[in-house]
Amino acid sequence: MPSFDIVSEVDQVELRNAVDQTNKEVTNRFDFKGTDARVEVADKLLTLFADDDFKLDQVFDILTAKFAKRGVDVRCLDRQDSQKVGGNKVKQEIKLKVGVEGELAKKIVKQIKDSKLKVQASIQGDTVRVSGAKRDLLQETIALVKKSITDVPLQFNNFRD
Repeated sequence: MPSFDIVSEVDQVELRNAVDQTNKEVTNRFDFKGTDARVEVADKLLTLFADDDFKLDQVFDILTAKFAKRGVDVRCLDRQDSQKVGGNKVKQEIKLKVGVEGELAKKIVKQIKDSKLKVQASIQGDTVRVSGAKRDLLQETIALVKKSITDVPLQFNNFRD
């Protein structure tokens, strides 16, 4: 029975490359000379450091530009509030949206069922598996989900005939 998975992933290699390029540009730019502006990567978390909120916004703009060049979707970023860190330094955490969350998965499954397409959708962890009798139905389902869900980057993989 043909099936595919709906997932939300971030390419970790491209993410690391974009962060490295951002750090390199920040260290070379004249307006950041003598500052402690940088981006650090932990698992599913980016941390931006800068001297003030204005420089923090500039670092974020550089980061999003590098993401766009590397093909990483910026909709996967969940920007938190900035925090003061000792003295006049600030930091900001940016969470990566990875995996299809429970509410979004339920919304996708409900939408697929409401569309009256003859496919079955089931939630399996942080993915949604869709299976149907014909490949054409699955392609219609992909088009439906792409059109309706625009706030989160979704990928469709594991397509099997």
